[in-house]
Amino acid sequence: MIKVVAVGDVHGMWAELWRVLKASAAATPGYEPSGALVSGRLRVVCIGDLVHYKDARAYANAVGVEPYDPTDPDHLRRAARAQIRELVRFKRFCDAAEGNVQVILGNHDDAALRHAYELSTRGGLRHVEFDPEQGGVPLPDDLAEWFASFPREVVHHGVQFAHAGPTPGMQQFDDFFYHDPDTKRWWYEKPELVRQAGHRFGVYGHTVMKDGVYVDAEHRFAMIDALAQNQFFEMLLDDDRLDYGVVRS
Repeated sequence: MIKVVAVGDVHGMWAELWRVLKASAAATPGYEPSGALVSGRLRVVCIGDLVHYKDARAYANAVGVEPYDPTDPDHLRRAARAQIRELVRFKRFCDAAEGNVQVILGNHDDAALRHAYELSTRGGLRHVEFDPEQGGVPLPDDLAEWFASFPREVVHHGVQFAHAGPTPGMQQFDDFFYHDPDTKRWWYEKPELVRQAGHRFGVYGHTVMKDGVYVDAEHRFAMIDALAQNQFFEMLLDDDRLDYGVVRS
């Protein structure tokens, strides 16, 4: 049996992420991987979207400038470097965890790596701090290689962990992904998709859960983009057991 700690989209909320890692016993008080994590008795699955702050205030706090201006190359460089510093720290933690921290590729991670799509907040704030053609700073080679290694899904004992949803199309960040309304609405309009895809249970992010982690027990999935509420999803799994709960850090 293993314990799996699933963490929703990070989007630069590093204090919240470290709080979860410590609260779940994945990290020690000194921010090192715990013995349970290194041994594999405990696994951490991060649902993706490590990069791009969610709003202008978070960007301003990161760069130390109010208001944040995504057209100012100095602001872009500061925003990129603030995130790179934390990414290096988290990568070091993951490397020390002996493969027991798995980070799923999110669409924002993919955009920061490939620059194939320019993403923005609902308010129109552009996420271009990692795009050198827009005045930003590209991911350093080691981080770019790390991002490129992220899987699009992870499966433990029949439980699927993926960024946006259960179908293969929701794991490819292309024109179809960005124009298909199902990407954001499937979980309440077509909740049967998890079962139809053949999964025992599913754990997903991508869509913000403002009221905290959402669990559909009937259709056997959880939507966990709720790190801003200091919540994470915890599971005890083997081939015959599937227990879960929502935990506040």
